Amino acid sequence: MLLFVVLAIVLTLATVVALTWGLRRGASQVAIAVTFLVPVLVAGMYMLVGTPQALDPAERAAPDSLDDAIARLEADLQRDPRQPEGWLLLGRAYAGLERHDDARDAIAHAAKLLPEDDAVQVEAAQASARAAPDRRFDAAAVQTLRDVLARNPDHQHARWYLGIALRQAGDDAGAVATWTPLLPLLDGAAADALRTQIAVARSAAGMPADAAPATTAASEPGAHALRVRVRLDPADATLPGDAMVFVIARQPGGPPMPVAVQRHPVSALPLDIMLGDGDSPMPTQQLSALDSVELVARISRSGDASRSDGDFESAPVRVTLPARDPVELVVPTVATP
Repeated sequence: MLLFVVLAIVLTLATVVALTWGLRRGASQVAIAVTFLVPVLVAGMYMLVGTPQALDPAERAAPDSLDDAIARLEADLQRDPRQPEGWLLLGRAYAGLERHDDARDAIAHAAKLLPEDDAVQVEAAQASARAAPDRRFDAAAVQTLRDVLARNPDHQHARWYLGIALRQAGDDAGAVATWTPLLPLLDGAAADALRTQIAVARSAAGMPADAAPATTAASEPGAHALRVRVRLDPADATLPGDAMVFVIARQPGGPPMPVAVQRHPVSALPLDIMLGDGDSPMPTQQLSALDSVELVARISRSGDASRSDGDFESAPVRVTLPARDPVELVVPTVATP
């Protein structure tokens, strides 16, 4: 703030000199008026359209941690909520910390400020579903996806998520109709994975099997799939019967969104599974497209995919693809001292 005051004084003196030189008659009155009025006007204008906090050395310093960066962004948005990019950044930071309710609300703010931005609208619908206890797209999110597709029928994420929403609602035929136009927009493993999902939806809807094109070698069973074994330590640990096991593969150093995930009841442990492209929540982000993945197993007492107090989680294991040997994930059920 001291820097601002000094600048205001310099501007005031420069204005006084300029005006009094041109208005030698009555110069003293002009000088007095300008001396008092200019600082007030400059300060008032700065308070209205500027950011006085930015002059604080503490605000100019780089944040020490992600929590510090989030706190600063929250404060900045509280001062000026008309920043869609800020709301998006905040929402994505929340999502990275698995604070899905907060992520939903922040991204919803951005969506309100950018009603014609299809990517932001779809991201808001996705954030809403991730925050829902059952991970379902509600009526508002489904309508958002339909609106985006009405404007842009080739929007891949909107079409994919709408198909998921329709399957969640039991409309398997609707999912087939929604996903099928997406196939020409994809290639390789992503297209093969989508064909698999369409085939599953056709079967669930009682529709005849479609004559699908030959798949690529990348999507052949076992070509890039990972064999994963999950066990408890100790093996006889007692857990709630309604607890769920989530086996998650992520891109190392990438976004928190899994590239593949499976959900099983805790009663199935020890668990032996094959994790592959068919387990991807997004057809545009496939396991087979990566050179390596990070695997983790989480036991959720609540049955919710989001991490919460009381959950048990294995140490992450990084695997180079393709992997021939099975990967073992051990979930400790006793807190280490």
